[in-house]
Amino acid sequence: MERPVYLDALKRRKENSLVKVITGIRRCGKSYLLFTLYHQYLNSIGVDDNHIIELALDDDLNAQYRNPLELGKHIRSLIKGKSKMHYVFLDEIQKVAEIKNPYLPDSDETITFVDVLNGLMKLPNVDIYVTGSNSKMLSSDILTEFRGRGDEIRVHPLSFSEFCVGYKGGNSWQEYLTFGGMPFLLSLNSPQDKAKYLHDLFDKIYLSDVMARNKILSEKSVLDDLLDFTASSVGSLVNSTTLSNTFKSVKKTKIDDATVQTYLDYFEEAFMVEKLKRYDIKGKKHIGALYKYFYEDVGLRNARLNFRQQEENHIMENIVFNELKIRGYDVDVGAVEYNSKNSLGQSIRTKLEVDFVANRGNERIYIQVALSVADEEKRLQETNSFSRIKDSFSKLVLVKEPIIPWQDENGVRYMGIQEWLKDSGFFPERKAP
Repeated sequence: MERPVYLDALKRRKENSLVKVITGIRRCGKSYLLFTLYHQYLNSIGVDDNHIIELALDDDLNAQYRNPLELGKHIRSLIKGKSKMHYVFLDEIQKVAEIKNPYLPDSDETITFVDVLNGLMKLPNVDIYVTGSNSKMLSSDILTEFRGRGDEIRVHPLSFSEFCVGYKGGNSWQEYLTFGGMPFLLSLNSPQDKAKYLHDLFDKIYLSDVMARNKILSEKSVLDDLLDFTASSVGSLVNSTTLSNTFKSVKKTKIDDATVQTYLDYFEEAFMVEKLKRYDIKGKKHIGALYKYFYEDVGLRNARLNFRQQEENHIMENIVFNELKIRGYDVDVGAVEYNSKNSLGQSIRTKLEVDFVANRGNERIYIQVALSVADEEKRLQETNSFSRIKDSFSKLVLVKEPIIPWQDENGVRYMGIQEWLKDSGFFPERKAP
């Protein structure tokens, strides 16, 4: 599995005087990308192993280097001479602790991995790459401390096109729709083993990380329930209030809005879910307090629900959202409001939804996801919101079944979702829509 989108991103950023920060949910392939694929690339262009310094900070053998001062001292000891470039790979950098400055015992000053990296960046023959599974490491405070010298590369689980390259079974779409694209799944054969692996990721890694990082001593059951409620509402508009009400009605438990929102933020920080805002297309602004939450991987979403709620349309939406993020788009949920009259002749305000408003530079595309538009009434229903948008940006309807791509008289394009996903830019010679 070569993962050329991310490997090419690393190649372009080689020796650019910035810290390359590779982020993403744990077990999505960050370490393999850096320690195997990029390492092999450096070897192929003549860099020998003596000039590639690698350290996995989540390994207990390297526990001493979670002390930032020990980490800096160790890396400097491995740098040989000042002429040839050294490439420093640090895996799971967020494991490095924040400590009090031992040289200033009467001060509250602390030392973090940021201080170590800022110091190493001053060396003319050091090119630094780090991975992390926590978005806090890219907070505005840390980026400010990097003095504009941090460069993020976000890695996701396998896209559908990547998955198809590695999958050796039969129905790749149904497999991906059910179990998603966590890379290790390609080495498992039975559905039982795949389901167990996804469950274990939550219980033994993701939730444990969230609880440890945020010092949550109990309430694991609340976190579990909130993940389940979020998984169940994929594709629906929710907020902390609606989810708090769900606790009251379903679990007969009172969890206030602020606590629910705090926990949702923790899940986002761990790259487990991502929140989409609503965008008023005519008013050109974000609106309201309702959001959509999508899972970083549909297999993880399905595992939360024990593979019971397999609403294909909502899972397709989740897959399309993830693909748009991989392609580098900023994504919102679109809202189109217009005035009409009811049967009594009274003026009413109607609001229609566009599944995705995707922006990349000066490019925009509106996307609807549907199981089918074979029926004319259904097609008009799916494109009703498009007919109210008067700008000239692209409009696309993605459907479940493979179809010959076509365009209607209003300029709306129709395409099978699998064909669109495979034309994702994964192959360098192919351009995304």
